[in-house]
Amino acid sequence: MNKSIRDDFPILSRSVYGRPLVYLDNAATTQKPRQVVEAIADEYYNVNANVHRGVHFLSQQATDLHEQSRETVRRFINAHSTNEIIFTRGTTESINLLARTLAQYDSNTGEVGEVIVSQMEHHSNIVPWQLNGFKLRVIPMSDEGVLDIDAYQKLFSPQTRMVSVTHVSNVMGVINPVEEITRIAHEHGVPVLIDGAQSTPHMTVDMQALGCDFFAFSGHKIYGPTGIGVFYGKEEWLDKLPPYQGGGEMIKNVSFEHTTFNELPYKFEAGTPDYVGSHALAVALDYVSQIGMEVIHQHEAELTTYAVQQMQTIPGIRIYGNSQHSTVNCQLSSAGPVSFNVEGIHHLDLGTLLDRLGIAVRTGHHCAEPLMHRLGVEGTVRISFGLYNTIDEIDTFIAGLRRVIQMF
Repeated sequence: MNKSIRDDFPILSRSVYGRPLVYLDNAATTQKPRQVVEAIADEYYNVNANVHRGVHFLSQQATDLHEQSRETVRRFINAHSTNEIIFTRGTTESINLLARTLAQYDSNTGEVGEVIVSQMEHHSNIVPWQLNGFKLRVIPMSDEGVLDIDAYQKLFSPQTRMVSVTHVSNVMGVINPVEEITRIAHEHGVPVLIDGAQSTPHMTVDMQALGCDFFAFSGHKIYGPTGIGVFYGKEEWLDKLPPYQGGGEMIKNVSFEHTTFNELPYKFEAGTPDYVGSHALAVALDYVSQIGMEVIHQHEAELTTYAVQQMQTIPGIRIYGNSQHSTVNCQLSSAGPVSFNVEGIHHLDLGTLLDRLGIAVRTGHHCAEPLMHRLGVEGTVRISFGLYNTIDEIDTFIAGLRRVIQMF
């Protein structure tokens, strides 16, 4: 990436502990370009008014920006209609929305529904299903992070209500074969949710090509603001599911005896939406679209490949999942997170000492405790790249890693 892109991110020029910041925690959240921050400030200063139903100029202008943002999202993920784009607070709320409404939809069956997930899921794709009474069936994986598709096909039963899998592992960077997973589920008449939190910032996501019934991603992981995200659902499914929350906007008529609900997508958007956040998210999506998702993917692939190659020269290091391995069933990402441990050094100690060198990494279980159990570790150190990272920053990280290891 050229220097002008890095200049769009003022935080990258700051120092930490007297050293230039090297930010390698992009899987947790990305930094924001000045265009996004300025869009937030501009709307609050010049266009702030509650959206929908307002007859005055500011309300209509804010409403236009909000609904134009919905169209931007639709175009970015290639959905059929803006009716299929629901604004939420992020991937977590999106999955909670589906788990809650599907449980309500099934409430009259009297049966315990089952949801198929993978062994590498984030807690956000585990706990909501459990909270709403679903039993989880788990797709096993190999040591390299390859899902066992044969075992997956045997998990279906008459009680299977959903397949819900991550597109890209937030720990190992594995790209799961979601098209194949979706095809198999549909053969069994089962809908599919894809957690796109870690894929959407790094590659083109196309709802028509993926074929999934539901998809979720978070704005803050794709250079947008926090507290805004997207829940995509095929219109035929969203029509069937009941509302998620009650209040203003999601209603058509209300009396003390009976309430009728609004049309899509507003049926799922109770209360005042984050109309400033939706506009800022659209600005972020336009920003990455202008650069080009293929350009971003290629840049991050080069960074990840280089980082893994350099890390593999360090004695005692173990990298989890992210390698040159590939199979028919699963391709390991060359542009996702890289998780590792160093023999004899606790991951928290390693991350803390790297931080003192100005290098921001993530440590811990990464909200994926079942995966940590599968890998036989308590946690890992994780580095992850964004469109603004550079080879020089990887060299700084490698030098810092060697220095910390020498201390032990």
